Amino acid sequence: MTAPLPVRPPEPAAAEAGQEPPQQRPPSRLLAPLRQTGQLFALALAVGRAIFRRPFQVREFIEQFWFVASVTILPAALVSIPFGAVIALQVGSLTEQLGAQSFTGGASVLAVIQQASPLIVALLIAGAAGSAICADLGSRKIREELDAMEVMGVSPVQRLVVPRVLATMLVAVLLNGLVSVVGTLGGYFFNVIMQGGTPGAYFASFSALAQLPDLYVGELKALIFGFIAGIVAAYRGLNPRGGPKGVGDAVNQSVVITFMLLFAVNMVLTAIYLQIVPPKGG
Repeated sequence: MTAPLPVRPPEPAAAEAGQEPPQQRPPSRLLAPLRQTGQLFALALAVGRAIFRRPFQVREFIEQFWFVASVTILPAALVSIPFGAVIALQVGSLTEQLGAQSFTGGASVLAVIQQASPLIVALLIAGAAGSAICADLGSRKIREELDAMEVMGVSPVQRLVVPRVLATMLVAVLLNGLVSVVGTLGGYFFNVIMQGGTPGAYFASFSALAQLPDLYVGELKALIFGFIAGIVAAYRGLNPRGGPKGVGDAVNQSVVITFMLLFAVNMVLTAIYLQIVPPKGG
């Protein structure tokens, strides 16, 4: 008896027609930044909705507020003094060349309140508090604590992310006032003592050029910058890659991404403000 011949499996129709079978292509790496950007905005919307949901984590919010304030108050005060001094010295030198020494005080104070103070606060919050928030959430993620919370029906966004984001926003607003005052005093000292200016001219130029919306836009920038710092830190902490090493990489990425977003958003807000609010006396 002869052995039965092996039965060959039927070939696909594409092979019969002389065509190669279709292959699934991996997702393009060019779309990865777009996906991550969309996920970041989705987290921001989720946090915005969860803020108004109950129960609100009061204890977690108070603990995070105290932590963020404790690690940023002293560095912000120390950084604002030389920053205000540099602005005062540079503006004073420029106005002296132009023959407009009487406007040194107003120009330097406006630069501190509108631009320097919100950026200093946001950079310190992103570097000190944001990195700690990212590391905390990332360590919880790799230990599968967040997955356990979801299994129990607890939202990690509402339980952990919302109190941290609100804490960064409130600390940024309050710290912005402190940095504005300290930076203004530092600019006053260096302008009056180091450059031989007069206190009367310093305050007169400030009252002639400054207006109340300048303070409002500084506080609004601080609020938005605090929100951005908290959201970026939370997003990178919730999405680490590669275990403990991935948590460290996520911390570095959160700080860099926050810095880039802060300067871009600051440019947009400044352009909008200059278009909406006319200058004083204009």
